[in-house]
Amino acid sequence: MNLTIKAGPFAFTARLESEAAPQTCAKFLELLPFENKVIHSRWSGEAVWIPLGAFDTGLGFENHTCHPSRGDILLYPGGYSETEILFTYGSACFASKMGQLAGNHFLTVVEGQENLEALGKMVLWEGAQPIGFTQAD
Repeated sequence: MNLTIKAGPFAFTARLESEAAPQTCAKFLELLPFENKVIHSRWSGEAVWIPLGAFDTGLGFENHTCHPSRGDILLYPGGYSETEILFTYGSACFASKMGQLAGNHFLTVVEGQENLEALGKMVLWEGAQPIGFTQAD
Protein backbone atom coordinates (compact mmCIF):
# COMPACT_ATOMS: atom_id res chain seq x y z
CA MET A 1 0.00 0.00 0.00
CA ASN A 2 1.20 3.51 -0.79
CA LEU A 3 0.63 6.89 0.81
CA THR A 4 0.67 10.31 -0.80
CA ILE A 5 2.74 12.93 0.98
CA LYS A 6 2.36 16.62 0.20
CA ALA A 7 5.10 18.72 1.77
CA GLY A 8 5.36 22.40 0.89
CA PRO A 9 4.86 22.55 -2.89
CA PHE A 10 6.10 18.98 -3.43
CA ALA A 11 4.28 15.64 -3.74
CA PHE A 12 5.74 12.23 -2.98
CA THR A 13 4.49 8.66 -3.04
CA ALA A 14 5.75 6.44 -0.23
CA ARG A 15 5.45 2.68 0.21
CA LEU A 16 4.35 1.40 3.61
CA GLU A 17 6.91 -1.10 4.93
CA SER A 18 4.11 -3.36 6.14
CA GLU A 19 6.15 -6.56 6.33
CA ALA A 20 9.11 -5.06 8.20
CA ALA A 21 7.14 -2.69 10.47
CA PRO A 22 3.55 -3.96 10.62
CA GLN A 23 2.62 -2.42 13.98
CA THR A 24 4.06 1.00 13.11
CA CYS A 25 2.29 0.99 9.74
CA ALA A 26 -1.03 -0.02 11.30
CA LYS A 27 -0.72 2.71 13.95
CA PHE A 28 0.10 5.38 11.37
CA LEU A 29 -2.82 4.32 9.15
CA GLU A 30 -5.12 4.98 12.13
CA LEU A 31 -3.92 8.61 12.11
CA LEU A 32 -4.74 9.28 8.43
CA PRO A 33 -5.30 11.81 7.11
CA PHE A 34 -2.35 13.23 9.06
CA GLU A 35 -1.44 16.90 8.78
CA ASN A 36 1.24 18.86 10.56
CA LYS A 37 4.27 21.04 9.87
CA VAL A 38 7.74 19.82 9.07
CA ILE A 39 10.85 21.62 10.37
CA HIS A 40 14.54 21.07 9.72
CA SER A 41 16.35 18.59 11.94
CA ARG A 42 18.71 19.90 14.58
CA TRP A 43 21.07 16.96 15.07
CA SER A 44 20.24 14.35 12.42
CA GLY A 45 21.87 15.83 9.31
CA GLU A 46 19.98 16.11 6.02
CA ALA A 47 16.49 15.45 7.33
CA VAL A 48 13.31 17.24 8.29
CA TRP A 49 11.11 16.22 11.18
CA ILE A 50 7.68 16.46 12.70
CA PRO A 51 7.87 16.86 16.49
CA LEU A 52 5.03 15.02 18.23
CA GLY A 53 5.96 15.82 21.83
CA ALA A 54 4.57 13.42 24.41
CA PHE A 55 2.25 11.62 21.94
CA ASP A 56 2.10 8.01 23.14
CA THR A 57 2.20 5.69 20.14
CA GLY A 58 2.04 2.56 22.26
CA LEU A 59 4.75 1.16 19.99
CA GLY A 60 8.10 -0.44 20.62
CA PHE A 61 10.94 -0.75 18.17
CA GLU A 62 10.59 -2.64 14.88
CA ASN A 63 12.64 -2.28 11.71
CA HIS A 64 14.51 0.44 13.58
CA THR A 65 17.65 2.19 12.40
CA CYS A 66 19.97 5.02 13.34
CA HIS A 67 21.19 5.44 9.77
CA PRO A 68 18.23 6.05 7.44
CA SER A 69 18.77 6.32 3.71
CA ARG A 70 17.59 9.12 1.46
CA GLY A 71 13.79 8.88 1.21
CA ASP A 72 13.36 6.78 4.36
CA ILE A 73 10.76 7.96 6.87
CA LEU A 74 11.11 6.90 10.50
CA LEU A 75 8.76 7.08 13.44
CA TYR A 76 10.50 7.38 16.78
CA PRO A 77 7.96 6.00 19.30
CA GLY A 78 9.28 8.07 22.21
CA GLY A 79 11.29 7.18 25.27
CA TYR A 80 14.65 8.91 25.50
CA SER A 81 13.47 11.86 23.43
CA GLU A 82 10.12 13.15 22.24
CA THR A 83 7.99 11.22 19.76
CA GLU A 84 8.73 12.31 16.20
CA ILE A 85 8.70 11.50 12.52
CA LEU A 86 11.99 11.89 10.63
CA PHE A 87 11.94 12.39 6.84
CA THR A 88 15.42 11.93 5.37
CA TYR A 89 16.46 13.81 2.23
CA GLY A 90 20.22 13.07 2.25
CA SER A 91 22.95 11.85 4.59
CA ALA A 92 21.63 11.39 8.10
CA CYS A 93 22.40 9.85 11.47
CA PHE A 94 19.27 9.97 13.63
CA ALA A 95 19.97 11.79 16.90
CA SER A 96 18.61 14.18 19.52
CA LYS A 97 20.06 16.23 22.35
CA MET A 98 20.00 12.96 24.31
CA GLY A 99 22.30 11.29 21.75
CA GLN A 100 21.82 8.81 18.94
CA LEU A 101 18.31 7.42 18.41
CA ALA A 102 16.79 4.56 16.43
CA GLY A 103 13.48 5.06 14.69
CA ASN A 104 11.06 2.63 13.06
CA HIS A 105 11.53 2.73 9.28
CA PHE A 106 7.91 2.48 8.14
CA LEU A 107 7.75 4.44 4.87
CA THR A 108 10.03 4.67 1.83
CA VAL A 109 9.62 7.34 -0.85
CA VAL A 110 9.16 5.60 -4.22
CA GLU A 111 8.08 8.58 -6.36
CA GLY A 112 9.28 12.16 -6.19
CA GLN A 113 12.82 11.41 -4.97
CA GLU A 114 14.12 14.11 -7.30
CA ASN A 115 12.44 16.70 -5.04
CA LEU A 116 13.75 15.44 -1.69
CA GLU A 117 16.77 17.76 -1.60
CA ALA A 118 14.69 20.73 -2.76
CA LEU A 119 12.23 20.11 0.09
CA GLY A 120 15.03 19.86 2.64
CA LYS A 121 16.69 23.07 1.45
CA MET A 122 13.33 24.88 1.39
CA VAL A 123 12.65 23.90 5.00
CA LEU A 124 16.20 24.84 6.01
CA TRP A 125 16.17 28.30 4.39
CA GLU A 126 12.49 29.24 4.40
CA GLY A 127 11.25 27.55 7.58
CA ALA A 128 8.44 25.21 8.53
CA GLN A 129 6.30 23.83 5.72
CA PRO A 130 2.90 22.11 5.85
CA ILE A 131 2.97 18.34 5.41
CA GLY A 132 0.11 15.92 4.90
CA PHE A 133 -0.13 12.15 4.55
CA THR A 134 -3.11 10.47 2.87
CA GLN A 135 -3.82 7.06 1.41
CA ALA A 136 -2.81 6.99 -2.28
CA ASP A 137 -5.57 6.54 -4.86
